[in-house]
Amino acid sequence: MKIEIYSPTIRRKEMDAVLTAMVEEKIGPGERSRLLIQTAKDQLAFDYALALRSPAVALFLALKALIKPGHAVLLSSLSPRYYLQVLQDLQLTPVYCDVSYDLPVICRESVENAILKKPSDLEIGAVIVHHTLGYTPDTAAIAGLGFPVIEDISQSYGFWLKPSIKKKEDDPAANDKPLKKDEDSSGSSFLASGSSLFICGLEERDMLTSGGGALLFAMNRKDGALIRAFAGIADEYCLPDINAALAIVQFKEISRNIERRRTIAEVYTKACLSLSSRTKHKRFIPLNINDNEYCNYAFSLTLDTGLKDVIAYAKKKEIETVNAFENTIAHSGFDLGSSCPVSSSLILRTLNFPMYPRLRSQDVERITRLIMTLP
Repeated sequence: MKIEIYSPTIRRKEMDAVLTAMVEEKIGPGERSRLLIQTAKDQLAFDYALALRSPAVALFLALKALIKPGHAVLLSSLSPRYYLQVLQDLQLTPVYCDVSYDLPVICRESVENAILKKPSDLEIGAVIVHHTLGYTPDTAAIAGLGFPVIEDISQSYGFWLKPSIKKKEDDPAANDKPLKKDEDSSGSSFLASGSSLFICGLEERDMLTSGGGALLFAMNRKDGALIRAFAGIADEYCLPDINAALAIVQFKEISRNIERRRTIAEVYTKACLSLSSRTKHKRFIPLNINDNEYCNYAFSLTLDTGLKDVIAYAKKKEIETVNAFENTIAHSGFDLGSSCPVSSSLILRTLNFPMYPRLRSQDVERITRLIMTLP
């Protein structure tokens, strides 16, 4: 049986929540949407948030709140491609930053380099920091440059959660007990990065999903005032209750799902130890780094060779793999010229392998054998 590259983690709890909303005929924006915001606030301790129909709407409102038409926006060339459409709609000019050699995210140095290369008549209005593939950049250093920062944590939500305490093997009910979090499990201290506004996408392939949607939030009252101005926005822009019902459960299950991702990543990482002795394929995370320092949104390998042969090999094993940056601006055919050489190289060589909590143990074993035998 073919192993798909991705599957949303929808269990019985999510199904029951959505069914209840349908039975009660509460599917438009309403009480569940408000409950979702409160559930998220319990984890993030933000000042104010809006539950919206898509990340595109969230980004549109964030940029509209921060800057005026005609300004430029700094962003990674590996940002989601929908960013570009939003910028065009707002008459904002993108200025692309390359990513670092170590991680597929921007850093202060790459932002400074982009500023130096931009046309002198372009005025920077904001920086968008996307946590590409779940990796967390040093946003505080970027915010130190003095520009308003919009931080997108859609692919990294929960990175601050510590691993649960291991259960004893002789405890037969271990799998039925809720995971324990670190005492300081709130995201508030980890998101005190100097960013003005945050986006947490709830799309199918984000860390949390409502089947579509996003939260736009601010951590303090001053920044919260920026989006409170949109509090009366029409329902057509707001997240429906039927989606919010699913997202509420996703927020409550995040610790369990991240724990499962970490368990799978440990197995894959051991396979990489064998792989590294034969090839130069590598992870962004060095093999001596503990996977507990990463939310394990994806399991990516930067290949020593092109993608074609490895994708074909995986296909023969009935395992789907995909270009890690297929939905980014850099991969969309947009001409970045020579301004982003690292990004241009990564989109030709970086492959994602199946990594999601619903993978069965036998599927993990098959993928592990694939990684160990890659050409």
